[in-house]
Amino acid sequence: MGSRHHLRIKRVYDDPAGSDGYRILVDRLWPRGVSKDDATLDEWIRDAGPSTELRRWFGHDPSRFDEFADRYRAELKGSEALAQLASRLREHPVVTLVYSARDTEHNQAVVLRDLLA
Repeated sequence: MGSRHHLRIKRVYDDPAGSDGYRILVDRLWPRGVSKDDATLDEWIRDAGPSTELRRWFGHDPSRFDEFADRYRAELKGSEALAQLASRLREHPVVTLVYSARDTEHNQAVVLRDLLA
């Protein structure tokens, strides 16, 4: 990515900031209790989120995170969604991956950030 590009992650429930740059929702489902206006998104790449089956299996259980990350990376391998994200990183100096999970350390945006870095 180089030093000119920055990739960040942020909860959709946190206030958007000008420093977020291009904001992409990476959840498969629209976040509960958030209007489209309040989310202040530039794009929603649904397929960047984990499959319904994987999401249900994981259940935001931190003890399952490492296996979740492995399975999720396998789902993403060669996917159009991953290609779209990589493309946005080339197009914008700052990209923020927006997610709805409560756990800020064990979620798909963490996996995506590490994968795209």
